[in-house]
Amino acid sequence: MINNNLVSKKNIGLEKGLIYKKAFGSLLGVAFGDAMGMPTSLMSPDEISKIFPERITKLLPAPKGHFIHDGLRAGEITDDTQQTLLLADLFIEEKKFSRQGVAKKLLEWAKNLDAFKSMLLGPSSLRALKMIDEGVPLEVTGRLGDTNGAAMKIAPVGIAHPGDYHAVVKDVAEICVPTHNTNIAIAGASAVACAVASGMVNNDLDGLIKAFYFGANEGMKLGNQWYGASIQKRTELALKIVRSGKNEKEIWQDLYDYVGAGVAISESVPTSLALVVYYNGNPLKTAEAAANIGGDCDTVGAIAGAMAGAYSGFEIFPPQIIEQLSLVNNVDFNLYARKMTDTIFE
Repeated sequence: MINNNLVSKKNIGLEKGLIYKKAFGSLLGVAFGDAMGMPTSLMSPDEISKIFPERITKLLPAPKGHFIHDGLRAGEITDDTQQTLLLADLFIEEKKFSRQGVAKKLLEWAKNLDAFKSMLLGPSSLRALKMIDEGVPLEVTGRLGDTNGAAMKIAPVGIAHPGDYHAVVKDVAEICVPTHNTNIAIAGASAVACAVASGMVNNDLDGLIKAFYFGANEGMKLGNQWYGASIQKRTELALKIVRSGKNEKEIWQDLYDYVGAGVAISESVPTSLALVVYYNGNPLKTAEAAANIGGDCDTVGAIAGAMAGAYSGFEIFPPQIIEQLSLVNNVDFNLYARKMTDTIFE
């Protein structure tokens, strides 16, 4: 077992096969968590129980009339996974993450989907991308971005830097410049990406939590100073809740009531880690919980899935789920994992 000190592929002799399995797992975790939470996204627990009287345990289509995801099929991903794959594309193409590359990818994607005229984009991304399109300097466009859009797409950074948390935080800050250049957003995204980076080289939940806290604390030193609840303090509360000994539904409700599962990054990121810990790093169970807990269900599912998927690897996913996610979305997640792995070892 590799310890949780700062490491690199050179000094720990990372096995390429292991990195591929973990990268594949993390990308699948994002997609599965996203697709599981898609039908209940932005619903309260009461609304979910009325529309879905039975506990959600499988991929479902969006309910008719869903104000964002109406018409999406069972297993279909949303902007959470789409933006994650944009960052993966950027890393594969340029072998690095740059603010200019991120801005270009996001703007092209948004225009192709006509996202400016829909509810697809979150508030921070929508505001920033409109400014980017108008030619506003990138150093300005993301200065107010404080939502979980910074964290939902960040898995490729953790994949790209297995165990190297300083490199992770540096790249997260770079990626956040165009849309989420605030300390609270960088802290939340860095926490998630460092947890992914830990999962890439460790099978140790305590180590993953330490990596998460490292990212949260280092990220708070970067970007524009902005208000928001502490990622670390909220996470400490969330972990107390999942370790309280209460039953599963009580824990879901307490996380929703006391920590939150909304678009605020200081809600969704701590709750996501708490689900990963409660379900011992199982991405299937974290995705199911995210779909039922209420709030920004697809994003909580994607964030939790990114961390749990890296921790567990792709082999935990049943082949039929991998096939469904790939066919419905016309995305070869396996190929993405292989290309990212090849790029890491170049």
